[in-house]
Amino acid sequence: MSNRSARPTRSTRRAFLKFGTVAAVGSSGALPFVRAASKTAPFGHGSVIGHGALRFRVDRQWSRAVPEKHPVRDCHEMVQVGDGRLFLLTNHRQNNVLIYDRNGALLEAWTLNLAGAHGLTHHREPDGREFLYLTDTGAGRVLKTTLAGAIVLELPHASTCGAYTEKEAYSPTETAIGPNGDIYVADGYGSQFVLRFDRTGKYLSKFGGRSTQPVNPGRFMQAHGIALDTRGPQPLLVCTERVRNEFNWFTLEGTHVRGVYLPGAYVSRPVIAGRHLYSGVCFGAKPDDYRMWQKRGFVTILDDADRVVSNPGGHAPDYRDGRLRLMLQDQPVFENCHDVCVDAAGDLYVCQWNSGNVYPYKLHREA
Repeated sequence: MSNRSARPTRSTRRAFLKFGTVAAVGSSGALPFVRAASKTAPFGHGSVIGHGALRFRVDRQWSRAVPEKHPVRDCHEMVQVGDGRLFLLTNHRQNNVLIYDRNGALLEAWTLNLAGAHGLTHHREPDGREFLYLTDTGAGRVLKTTLAGAIVLELPHASTCGAYTEKEAYSPTETAIGPNGDIYVADGYGSQFVLRFDRTGKYLSKFGGRSTQPVNPGRFMQAHGIALDTRGPQPLLVCTERVRNEFNWFTLEGTHVRGVYLPGAYVSRPVIAGRHLYSGVCFGAKPDDYRMWQKRGFVTILDDADRVVSNPGGHAPDYRDGRLRLMLQDQPVFENCHDVCVDAAGDLYVCQWNSGNVYPYKLHREA
């Protein structure tokens, strides 16, 4: 029997009812997704995902970049700059940075020929000038650039500034900028320290280091991401511990303050926007197998009390007796979520690693 005449299975019908229905014309955000139920639309396009007050309509066709002209490999991270433009970092040597408007039009592109482009941080300095910080995991480079891609500072390699010996691995994944301009570098694919430099690139100190234990506060099995968290009475650094499914907070001097365990969520970098922390779940668990599985990604959102309040693409967060239960992908809208960008309107852009060279998906805020 051909596929054309075959009857849909129960699981197919359930997926259609959950993800294929388009909002009625006249409701908020409905018109851009009138193709959601068509045979040509990608799975999940036009569906509403998330929970509570943080629900989003999926736009898998947001990017209008042409693959033949601007190909991507892994879409690692994305930030929004002051004038509203969105900067996407890829590890394709032809175009490390693609620049979009909020409607998905590609405005321009530039490259620094980085094969290991991984981390992208945006920072506005006190005089109003804006800069980007890029990490290259393969070459062990951390670069500060203008928005046009001109390099204005390169941090010294960890083995040449006194932070590491020549034998210690250095593969930086992310940066965060402190209130005084200090630069914090997460060595997430190397020796698992967070290195601190001043604004001129002088090495100051480090904290963390490799942990071989499932629980070892202040040390890391994979310090994948880092961000400055200014939601509390004093600024803190929040660091990803991906392998242990955790975020951990530190003082600016590197003293461990607290951690939060997110069972089943192999999270990427933390993104602070308003009172919430957003993160892409790159790998996920299965109901009977908690190992790092690919194609099990979703987005997780925590409030300022460190409680998960929404999991777009995943099951609703479930707390029992004050403890968060295992979090799992609900439907395969995403494969491996590597980053979430939150724009000024509250919409999200999800970047994916090793997911078929796809451009970012946009999640339009519904509630």
